[in-house]
Amino acid sequence: MRESRSGNHAMKRARTWLTLGAVGGLLTVVLGAFGAHGLKGRVAPDLLANWGTGADYLGLHALAILVCGLFLIQRPAAGLVHAAAWAFLIGATLFSGSLLLMTLSGARWLGAITPLGGLALILGWALLALGAWRATSDPV
Repeated sequence: MRESRSGNHAMKRARTWLTLGAVGGLLTVVLGAFGAHGLKGRVAPDLLANWGTGADYLGLHALAILVCGLFLIQRPAAGLVHAAAWAFLIGATLFSGSLLLMTLSGARWLGAITPLGGLALILGWALLALGAWRATSDPV
């Protein structure tokens, strides 16, 4: 009984990351289209470039979250990969969110938040690399 609960919990974690990654991908397409068609000519070119960067990084890290979810289906005990998914989620929210909000509001002080998101994204990649290394060097 305990093993099935543990397995069920692991699958819920993987399902959560797969769902969040897919939602991030959906948002990337919506935000990219809005930037290309709704913001062009309405905001300064440098802010429009920030919008594109925010949408691009959201998309890239939505894929990274999907990779974490897929990895956790195969190796549910890979705690570092789970931590990497959290770092990607927090990092993409701070990094992309600050750039997108700065574009919409013109509040350039939001750019001070962007590097914090970048640090979380770097941490996510390091955790994914270490977690993948450890999980694949141990027998199943």
